[in-house]
Amino acid sequence: MSETQDVDALRARIAQLEAQLATAGPPPSPEPERHHVRGLSVVSGILVILACVLAPLSVTSVWADRVISDTDQYVKTVDPLIDDPGVQAALTDEVTRAVLDNLDLERVTRVALDALAQQDRVPPGVAAAVPGLQAALLNGINGFVHDQVAAIIASDRFATVWDQVNRTAHTQIVALLEGDQGKLVTAQGNTVTLNLGPVIAEVKTTLVDQGFALAERIPAVDRSFVLVQSDSVTKAQWAYKALEKLGLWLPFIAVFTLIGGVLLARDRRRALLLGGLGVAAAMILLGAALAVARTWYVNETPADVLTPTAAGSVFDTLVRFLRTGLRAVGVLGLVLALAAFLSGPSTAAVRTRHGFTHGIGSMRTGAEAAGWQTGRFGTWVYAHRRALRLTAAGLGGVVLMFWSQPTAWVVVGIALLVLLALAVIEFVGRPPAPAGPAAQPPDTPSEPPPPAAHV
Repeated sequence: MSETQDVDALRARIAQLEAQLATAGPPPSPEPERHHVRGLSVVSGILVILACVLAPLSVTSVWADRVISDTDQYVKTVDPLIDDPGVQAALTDEVTRAVLDNLDLERVTRVALDALAQQDRVPPGVAAAVPGLQAALLNGINGFVHDQVAAIIASDRFATVWDQVNRTAHTQIVALLEGDQGKLVTAQGNTVTLNLGPVIAEVKTTLVDQGFALAERIPAVDRSFVLVQSDSVTKAQWAYKALEKLGLWLPFIAVFTLIGGVLLARDRRRALLLGGLGVAAAMILLGAALAVARTWYVNETPADVLTPTAAGSVFDTLVRFLRTGLRAVGVLGLVLALAAFLSGPSTAAVRTRHGFTHGIGSMRTGAEAAGWQTGRFGTWVYAHRRALRLTAAGLGGVVLMFWSQPTAWVVVGIALLVLLALAVIEFVGRPPAPAGPAAQPPDTPSEPPPPAAHV
């Protein structure tokens, strides 16, 4: 066939193909798929942002449910307060005033000194000086009562009383937050007070047992100890009711929202990275909010009730489990962000992964050279290594989710255990032998190449 005939045949074939294209019409537009992907990306972004917003609310709701609503946990929370020097001093001063106000020591000492001065055996000069001893006697009794009350409050016996008082008061604190009034804890206007009647009764019994018979005259005292004085009491009641309704469901909603946002994202690794950083940032904001709330509480607490230092100690004790939770969730967000970053295409991530796999591969090679073989199990692990990695990460997440009050160190420990599991999977998994002719033993000399042919 000549060149002219080849060219003509090629032209005829081109014309045939052009006719087929014209008959088929233009290719379908990819716009609907593009819009679909863009819509999923928007939904993914909304879910990730929503998860970051729900994260601090979830931590707060768990704290409200476990610490405020649960009596045992509440008592465990406030137990350290009785060992705080500032709280002990405030309670000592308040209880001492309540005891002395109900003894009328001024009248008792005046009558006693007058009776002493009228005794026949008292010299006239001494009798004239006896009434002047009333101030010193009052100061001595006041100091004695104050020291005895301080010793009682600092004793191990009073720690038991403190536990019982708080256990009884907790039910009424919850009722107060729900809008009801109790006997031990009440809210009048903008003030929340704690009734010290049971504490004073215990002090009375102890003073009488120690020989201070005058304490028997102390009646049943209804003395109030101001806890909070602020116009925001009703707002706290509203916040508690809202958190109580959310309960423990909110953390699960936040977790599944983040998972949904990551799964719907076009770039799942980037979505997980941003989500983890967003959760960590949300925990930082929650910590800042607690710092502001602490300042508010210290400023709103009357100085004659609690000193600023003691008020700060009370606040720190009450929210210490909340701070523990926010730190744990913040560290978890950073761990997720770090995992997403290390799985990415950046130079640092690639080098890190290469160093990890290369180091473990060298260890496996050394173990195999020493005679340790994984056999078929190692081959199976290598073939299913992706599913095993996901399982290890999933088990770590389940353990963390159901861990009671995890700390930041618990999160770090679980992350290290997951990393160790990944290392074991990489070490045990044995890659299959490369296809092709078997390699010659290293001690068998290779055949020399054939001599070059001389032309």
